[in-house]
Amino acid sequence: MPLYEHVMIARQDLSSAQAESLVEHFGTVLADNGGKLVDSEYWGVKTMAYKINKNRKGHYAFLRTDAPTDAVQEMERLMRLHDDVMRVLTIKVDGHEEGPSVQMQKRDDRERGDRGDRRERR
Repeated sequence: MPLYEHVMIARQDLSSAQAESLVEHFGTVLADNGGKLVDSEYWGVKTMAYKINKNRKGHYAFLRTDAPTDAVQEMERLMRLHDDVMRVLTIKVDGHEEGPSVQMQKRDDRERGDRGDRRERR
């Protein structure tokens, strides 16, 4: 089956538990249509570059799926109809990368204070 990656932005006034339950809900939609949710990450509330539906921030979630095209189209259709979901981006990939996404790695590096890739100041 084809492999996909999805990024979803939900409204900022939801709780984090509600935003994570949206991910579970759309995972069951995939499962009902013959696909499966390989991995999901909740990225938290982030500030957007521009307002969407009068919202300046949103709950970001990242999904890795292994599903037929019909299942992905149905999930996207339901996401776009859902009142709490503001934006969805779906990309077809050749393979899923192991471990956390780049967004989560970046956060981990900031928390540790790891700045090994920067040159020394003068």
